[in-house]
Amino acid sequence: MTTATARAFPNIALVKYWGKQDEDLILPVAGSLSLTLDAFPTTTTVALDAGARSDAFALNGAEASSDATRRVTRFLDRVRELAGSEARAVVTSTNEAPTGAGLASSASGFAALATAAAAAYGLDLDRRDLSRLARRGSGSASRSLVDGLAVWHAGDDAHSYAEGVSGPDMRMVIVTVDTAQKAVSSRAAMRRSALTSPFFPAWISSTEESLAAMLEACAADDFTRVGRITETHALRMHAVIQSCDPPIRYLAPTSVAVFDAVAALRDQGLEAYATADAGPNVAVIVRPDQAEDLRDALQGFGSVRLVGAGAGAQLVAPDSAAPMGASA
Repeated sequence: MTTATARAFPNIALVKYWGKQDEDLILPVAGSLSLTLDAFPTTTTVALDAGARSDAFALNGAEASSDATRRVTRFLDRVRELAGSEARAVVTSTNEAPTGAGLASSASGFAALATAAAAAYGLDLDRRDLSRLARRGSGSASRSLVDGLAVWHAGDDAHSYAEGVSGPDMRMVIVTVDTAQKAVSSRAAMRRSALTSPFFPAWISSTEESLAAMLEACAADDFTRVGRITETHALRMHAVIQSCDPPIRYLAPTSVAVFDAVAALRDQGLEAYATADAGPNVAVIVRPDQAEDLRDALQGFGSVRLVGAGAGAQLVAPDSAAPMGASA
């Protein structure tokens, strides 16, 4: 039985991915930019079992749902196609972030699965092709292959991948408002946004403009501009989501209160900017020298954790947090 284990961290988008131009290939309507974190990892082991008739998937110590298992099998079918293999696999995965709560667990999950499955099935893929492969499981997973700041390019199958970019040093405070799995998945909400929101065409063009501005701000090492784009773009995405028919609202009253608190802190001289993916939990970027003050100021809104930039997905020794070839 051939086995490989990989670990990947979630990423939080500063310029959001919301909407697909191709559902099957998971190609975005516009590019995006994110920060890979150094917390909340997913660790996944893929063990090939040539005698099995179907794949098996366990998540956080329990048998995964049939829907989750079908999604993993569809992804492994793509890996098997590339590898010329028919072997089924036993997949075991552990998420340290709540699954499906808007903390990018699908990004870390499919980044780890892509890395482990490619190794187990003997594929020799570079970082770009691993990013393309991870994208086929979850679009945002393409970015979790990359250290720190990552830009995910829109385009065709060959050219839609993530790569690293340089930018200002920053920290992020994660405020976990609610760990429950959201009622409407991101995939379903993206589809509804594209079909029913009157604002969706403008969302595509404004995202392209925001990404271009964000790349300029990162190249200039301009934290203030990065922050302003980040917060504005997040609120635009949630406005589009709330304009669906029927409407979807991911932000809870406490989420909005965090955005308000961050704005008030800026007025007091603590420079921070809030964002939220498709869920109620809020991430706030901040300069490193003000990170602990921000963390302390946001206590009381939920579970608060200060994190930094993390590494892209990589193979690890089984039952270990250390990358392969590294000392513990």
